[in-house]
Amino acid sequence: MSAKPHNFPITILPSDIDFMGHVNNSRYLAWVQDAVLSHWRKLAPAEAAASRLWVALKHEITYRKPAFLDDDVIARTVLEHYHGARAFYHTVIERGGEVLAEVQSSWCCVDAVTLRPARIGEELRRFFFPEDD
Repeated sequence: MSAKPHNFPITILPSDIDFMGHVNNSRYLAWVQDAVLSHWRKLAPAEAAASRLWVALKHEITYRKPAFLDDDVIARTVLEHYHGARAFYHTVIERGGEVLAEVQSSWCCVDAVTLRPARIGEELRRFFFPEDD
């Protein structure tokens, strides 16, 4: 049971390029974070998006090919499932259908006021997994 993928376009900046002439590996993690947060803001109801924040717990990344300054890159992220306060995402970073990196990540949902873990309630399931209805 996975939600519909979310496409997040990536702009590569000159500051992303490392001494080897390609995107520094650390930038991929920032892209994953941006893609996951974009997905949440796009699908969650406004009040849920405003009252909850996300903290990365774990990233498992496999680099396949380098990205370069003028590349047209997209992150395709999908929420695979969630349980309690945790969400599990799979993100593929691509250039023209060519896989540059794959990332499995887990995230903790936290209350925006208390900064304590916040359960992702079943009331949100229909926004992320509409085929379950």
